[in-house]
Amino acid sequence: MPNEDHDNVQTEGAAMPVPPGQRRRRLALPIIAAAVALVIGAAGGAGAVKMMRPTPEMAPLTPVAISAMPASSLVTIKGKVAEIYGNKFVLQDDSGKALVETGRAGEGGTLVSRDEAVTVQGRFDDGFVHASYLVRQDGRTEALRPPKGPPHRRFEDFDHRP
Repeated sequence: MPNEDHDNVQTEGAAMPVPPGQRRRRLALPIIAAAVALVIGAAGGAGAVKMMRPTPEMAPLTPVAISAMPASSLVTIKGKVAEIYGNKFVLQDDSGKALVETGRAGEGGTLVSRDEAVTVQGRFDDGFVHASYLVRQDGRTEALRPPKGPPHRRFEDFDHRP
């Protein structure tokens, strides 16, 4: 005789069937969580890259007279090379002269030649122009400085203990 209680008893190894609506919810939660984590990671990564990227240094395109250069500002000046001193040269226009510092790109004095007409874009500060770009008469542009980043220091420089 069959035992009526035996039919209603669940065995421990058997899995209960999951209703279809609950199965979809179980799958949707990890997918939504992964998508949210991916979006947060992408936004955070984009923000970090933007913060680490150097700011673009853009000078005005219209050249100004050398005698009218505003102090501590981005400028574009145009003239002829009057004198060359290693990585520096003197640029002269009708209004005056300016000392242009070219950095490592001008080492050896071969970047420009005397009486060459050039346009210089850079920052005027401390009495001379720190050139970032040199535009030649034929339109070729040369970047003179690498993009600025954080200063590189050795680990010992951070240790200021007595």
